[in-house]
Amino acid sequence: MATIKDVAKLAGVAISTASYALNNSAKISAATRKKVEEAARSLNYQKNGFASDLKRTKTKTIVLILSDLSGPYYSELIKGVQEVTAANGYDLIACSSIGGQQSTAVKFLKEKRADGVVVLAHNITDEVILESARPDFPIVVLDRNLQHDHVIQVEVDNTEGARMATNYLLDKGIKEIAYISGPNNSHDNERRFSGYREALEKQRVPFSSRLKISGDFTRDSGYFSTKMLIAQQNLPEAVFFANDEMAIGGLQAFAEKGIRVPDDISVIGFDDIQLSEYVSPPLTTIRQPKYEAGALAVHLIFQVLAGDKVEDHYNLSTELIERNSVKNHS
Repeated sequence: MATIKDVAKLAGVAISTASYALNNSAKISAATRKKVEEAARSLNYQKNGFASDLKRTKTKTIVLILSDLSGPYYSELIKGVQEVTAANGYDLIACSSIGGQQSTAVKFLKEKRADGVVVLAHNITDEVILESARPDFPIVVLDRNLQHDHVIQVEVDNTEGARMATNYLLDKGIKEIAYISGPNNSHDNERRFSGYREALEKQRVPFSSRLKISGDFTRDSGYFSTKMLIAQQNLPEAVFFANDEMAIGGLQAFAEKGIRVPDDISVIGFDDIQLSEYVSPPLTTIRQPKYEAGALAVHLIFQVLAGDKVEDHYNLSTELIERNSVKNHS
């Protein structure tokens, strides 16, 4: 196994310089840092956050990396991960990926500060995950398509869920459907937009770029995207929000302008967060198995740690939840 000394020798720098570079110290120039990182990659060097504790072979800890720890979508997923982790006698550390490549989350990945990691964070790059994956360190990803011998994918069928939402609107006689999207670098959003487009094409309903507005899965972005839609003055018959958080922001924007849902415009969301049942009107949405996804992800980690073989991809189904935010036009 390569050591920091080997990395320093290959990079042609002092051991202290190599250490500073691998810890992203501001003392090191970008050129030197790049040279050290390339040497570390070529040697497959993995820094161990618990190297000082030589007797400790297992941390008895699972890490859950999320884009945002505060969003309501995450509460059920965290609960699923927490309960299975605790049942196996392990501790759970949930951390945010805010800061991207410089975040604490990346340190947990690169330095093997846990026995396994669940990742649901679109700002953690594929490259970081691939560099961190190894036989004794299982990683489960929930928001991306990533092929690697030591990376497991647990994916909700976002494409089918979006097709289901769009077809539900089309079957109500609605033909002009706006799409308020999540972040462009989100795999989930990409699959949902794909399902929306596929449903339109199958029923020969033209797609209008005017009706696709970018959000970022937050309530504020749903609110401001909806205000932009309203400002175009020619409202569509319905809006498909790529998640419930944005849909709830959209409901507020419509209410402020006196636009009635569903009488004047229909709204459908995705996720079925707890709040969606209690807004006015209660939100028709696509339910995804948040608790089950979290529980399955960490259960797979424990299977790998026990030496069992698992599949490299798992696909979970979605369900339409019909409430009162869509009007029947047929």
